[in-house]
Amino acid sequence: MTSQPSPFGTTMLVTGGAGFIGSNFVRLATQRYPELRIIVLDALTYAGNADNLAGLDSNVELVVGRIEDEGNVDKLAAKADAIVHFAAESHNDNSLRDPSPFVHTNLVGTFTLLEAVRKHGNRFHHVSTDEVFGDLTLDDPARFTEETPYRPSSPYSATKAGSDHLVRAWVRSFGINATISNCSNNYGPYQHIEKFIPRQITNLLTGRPAKLYGDGANVRDWIHVDDHNDAVLAILERGRPGETYNIGANGEHSNKEVIELICELMGGTYKHVADRPGHDRRYAMDASKLRGELGWTPHYGQDFRAGLEQTVAWYRTNEAWWCGHKEAVEQGYRAQAQ
Repeated sequence: MTSQPSPFGTTMLVTGGAGFIGSNFVRLATQRYPELRIIVLDALTYAGNADNLAGLDSNVELVVGRIEDEGNVDKLAAKADAIVHFAAESHNDNSLRDPSPFVHTNLVGTFTLLEAVRKHGNRFHHVSTDEVFGDLTLDDPARFTEETPYRPSSPYSATKAGSDHLVRAWVRSFGINATISNCSNNYGPYQHIEKFIPRQITNLLTGRPAKLYGDGANVRDWIHVDDHNDAVLAILERGRPGETYNIGANGEHSNKEVIELICELMGGTYKHVADRPGHDRRYAMDASKLRGELGWTPHYGQDFRAGLEQTVAWYRTNEAWWCGHKEAVEQGYRAQAQ
C-alpha cells in the first residue's frame, strides 16, 4: 500500500481500539499512514484485548481507561487531531441480561467524548450500527437508508441510537466537525468468540456442534471487517461534515446459510437451540450514498465465501488467542439457557 500523508492530522485517538473492529482499524490505518500516531483508549473489558495490537510499532500507544472518565478523555483529546469512536458495549444478549453498562458506556461515554471535542475542536467520527433501524420483514425488498426512521428493539440498539442522536445534536448545536457511519454485521479476525460466526468456528474447532438460534431464517447483511474499516477511512478522508453514511457490502445471508457454509468449509454439523428474545428478523443496508459520494467499493464485496474462508483460517492458526476464553463463554450460554 502506498504511503501518503494523513488528511486528518498527525495524531488520532481511537476509542475501543483494542476491540474487534477497532484493532483491525488501527492496523489498517497504520498501514495506510505509517507516520500517523495513534493513541488507543480502551477499558480492556472482556471484549478488548491488548494482544489484538501485538506487533504494531511505537506509533501506537495503548492507554487503559474508560470513555466516561472526563479527565482522561480531555487530556487525550487535547493531543489528538482526530477521534474515531468505536468503544461501545455491543452484545445484544448481554444487554438483555443487564442494560445498565450499555446506558453508561454508550450514552454517558459518547457525551463525554463530544464535550471534549467541543472544547478541543477535533475531527470526530462516530461508529454506529444498522441495529438502530430495527428490522425488516424477510420478504421486504427495502434496505435501510440514511433517512430510515430509528426503531431500536434492544437495550444495546437503543443506546446506540441515543449516541447517534447526541452526535447530531452536538453538530447542530455546537458546530463540531463530526460524521457518523452505520454498518451492517462485521466478521473477520480478532472477533470475540461470543459472536455468531466465531462462536460457530470455535465450536467446530473444539469438537462441539455449531448452534443455530431458532429456525435460522433471520437475515444479516454481512461485511468483512477490513471492508468496514476501509469505508471508515474513506469517510474520514472525504466525507462531508455533519453527514451520516451507511456501510454495507450487499452481503445478505440467513443465519442458516451462514452456519451451513461454515460447516461445509470445516466439515462439521450444527444443531438448533432456543431463539433469543426480541431476535430481529432481517437487516439490509443501502450504501449507495457512500459509494456514490466517496467512490468506495468493498474488497470482498459479495464474495462472502472467500471472506469466511479467510476468517476460518485465522481462527485455526490463532488458537492461543481464543482457546483460554472458550469454556467460559460456553458456560455463560449454558447458564443463560437454564
